[in-house]
Amino acid sequence: MAYASGSDYFPSQAVSDLEKMTQEYGLKVARAIQSEWFGGKTSRYQEGYSQRSRYGNSVNNFHNLRLYARGEQSIEKYKNELSINGDLSYLNLDWKPVPIIPKFVDIVVNGMSQRNYEISAFSQDPSGVSKRTKYMESMLKDIRSKDYNDLVQKEFGINAYENDKEKVPETTEELELHMQLDYKQAIELAQEQAVNTLMEGCDYDLIKRRCLYDLVTIGIGATKTNFNYSDGAKVEYVDPANLVYSYTNSPYFEDVYYISEVKTMPINELVKEFPNLTESQISEILKKSPSYVESTVRQRSNEVTVLYFNFKTNANDVYKIKKTGTGADKVIKKDDTFNPPEDMDGDFSRLDRVVEVMYEGALVLGTDKLLKWEMASNMMRSKSDFGKIKMNYNIVAPRMYDGRIQSLVSRITGFADTIQLTHLKIQQVMNRMVPDGVYLDADGLAEIDLGNGTNYNPQEALNMFFQTGSVIGRSFTSEGNPNPGKVPIQQIQNGSGSNKLQTLITTYNYYLQMIRDVTGLNEARDGSLPDKNALVGVQKLAAANSNTATRHILQSMLFLTAEAAECLSLRISDIVEYSPTKEAFIKAIGAHNVATVEELKELHLYDFGIFIELTPDEEEKAMLENNIQVALGQGLIDLDDAIDIREVRNIKLANQLLKVKKKKKKDRDQQEKQQNIKAQSQANQQAQQAAAQIEIQKDQAKGQTQMQLEEAKSRFKAEYLQQEAQVKKDLMKLEFEFNSRLQSGERSVKSQQESMREDRKDQRVDRQVENQQAVKEGKPIKKFESSGNDIVTGGVGLDM
Repeated sequence: MAYASGSDYFPSQAVSDLEKMTQEYGLKVARAIQSEWFGGKTSRYQEGYSQRSRYGNSVNNFHNLRLYARGEQSIEKYKNELSINGDLSYLNLDWKPVPIIPKFVDIVVNGMSQRNYEISAFSQDPSGVSKRTKYMESMLKDIRSKDYNDLVQKEFGINAYENDKEKVPETTEELELHMQLDYKQAIELAQEQAVNTLMEGCDYDLIKRRCLYDLVTIGIGATKTNFNYSDGAKVEYVDPANLVYSYTNSPYFEDVYYISEVKTMPINELVKEFPNLTESQISEILKKSPSYVESTVRQRSNEVTVLYFNFKTNANDVYKIKKTGTGADKVIKKDDTFNPPEDMDGDFSRLDRVVEVMYEGALVLGTDKLLKWEMASNMMRSKSDFGKIKMNYNIVAPRMYDGRIQSLVSRITGFADTIQLTHLKIQQVMNRMVPDGVYLDADGLAEIDLGNGTNYNPQEALNMFFQTGSVIGRSFTSEGNPNPGKVPIQQIQNGSGSNKLQTLITTYNYYLQMIRDVTGLNEARDGSLPDKNALVGVQKLAAANSNTATRHILQSMLFLTAEAAECLSLRISDIVEYSPTKEAFIKAIGAHNVATVEELKELHLYDFGIFIELTPDEEEKAMLENNIQVALGQGLIDLDDAIDIREVRNIKLANQLLKVKKKKKKDRDQQEKQQNIKAQSQANQQAQQAAAQIEIQKDQAKGQTQMQLEEAKSRFKAEYLQQEAQVKKDLMKLEFEFNSRLQSGERSVKSQQESMREDRKDQRVDRQVENQQAVKEGKPIKKFESSGNDIVTGGVGLDM
């Protein structure tokens, strides 16, 4: 036997699987759990045995802590402190506890309930990893061949990129961020949508708040994941006070081999769940169960207490390997007792492996009635580690040591008790305090003569004293002796109670500050006492330090959420693969995202890792925003970069993205600067080329003008010569005509002369005389022949 506990023992696990499936084996397990937590034999409680069991101590401890968290703790201890021999007749006090602890509990629970998170699914099966690897290699190829792809697209108009050019990162560092921030496979999106849908369906936000309250109050939180064909997969809240489990020193309970839950229910509900119960069995259960259960379990006469438990053990998967006539291997499922003998005819062999399995059982406490004992029909196994199973219960106790659990409330109950006693003492002092009074010496008043005939009696003296603060007295009596009552009215100071009251108030504030010091919940956490002289940054720093003191509670809640999401993820595979409600489930999720419907049908083929991405709190957001503003102020990033960084919920990734954006902005600015220099150089070169071109154009225009001028001159000269030639031609023609006429006239004259010579000799003599006379007078004889005008420019003459 193994696992000794109390008077019973856990049965050995080194037995066959067939024996583990028997009711006798299950009853031994149930009895061992009952003995370890409830003391075993019922007669101990029936005979009035006063010692509490382990379960009773746990329930009582959790109950007291919850009363403190509500400000409803028992006041008997305070009465015992203030009573004298049990007598409280002389005390008239308000015994209601001061609700100090509820304030701190609400601060932590409400503050953490506002922290949002996102469930991220990561496909870790070979298919998903292969897709991710291929995509990353494709991106790396595009990064390395970017220049070549741009050249091909520019020269030939062909897109050589394997991915969208706009989404291709520029460096491997950007690729890493891209894979974490932007890359999501369709099957991963479908899984995330499915998990979120199931969580919304079971109101997980309310379950989370209850678990947070338990973690703060009693130091332990628990949930349970169920699966059935009618309701599907869902997460339920579990009261840790009703849980019993095997010994563990781990805050995450990953090494427990049994977990049980105590449920008290009406007998009719039990009959609905187990309809095979007979009337005699029901009667026996009602007779034995109430007498067994301790007072810590509230139970009525028609109710029974049932212990539901999960027991983790191992099983042997045994297969018979047989060679067929064709040479192939045939695999046949066998139980773990199969062991083929060596002399057996045929080629047989045994193949086995050891895997974890879980049995589910139910026992009515106080009886030996085992209502249920069977191997779980749909155990949660990760495809990446098929040999391990996950229990239905998820438990976490962040401050557990050697089985003892510590909570935030348990740290401060002693201080809360002292504060309550101080509060009662303050009431007691206030009840016993009396107001200040006056002492009146009546004999001193008798010696006073006002001199106006009025009587100076005690009442008149008191009226004058209270209205004016003045008093009349005599130093000597009427006989001339010293008057001992010369001051007839004296004020009595009853101030001793005020000093006690101030001391008690100081004590009250001291222990209140002790609670803040022990829990780390300072004034800045709730803003109850902000320092008007402190800067806002100092206040935020103090609040951040307070958050650090309670971060283990938030991390525990995130652990429960991640475990619940992972269990739902495994349950979704069961729904898609086995449940008859598969189509309805797919349609319910696909209603939000139609594109995921096809992926959901293949969901059971994948294996997912579930991660919780916590949204940053105000302090983290403030630090990130400060970094963004500094980068914007120095021009290290653009506004678009700041918007992209603010959209990242993970602070670590946001800071990495800020670094990448800063580097890209620097490279972009440097590239723009180089482009500006290049553009300026090109502009200068173009300006010089333009100036040189203008000079060339000016020279060309000047040459063309001169050429045109020369051409015009040549043209004018040619025209002039043409006109001159034409004029000379006309002149020569005219001269020719004149010469012709002249010659014709001369011939005519000669002819007439010859004819008239004889006849007119006298006239000739007279003409000769006239010519001679003309010669003498120096007058030329007129000739009709041109002289020097028959030569054309260029030396061409018209002489015959």
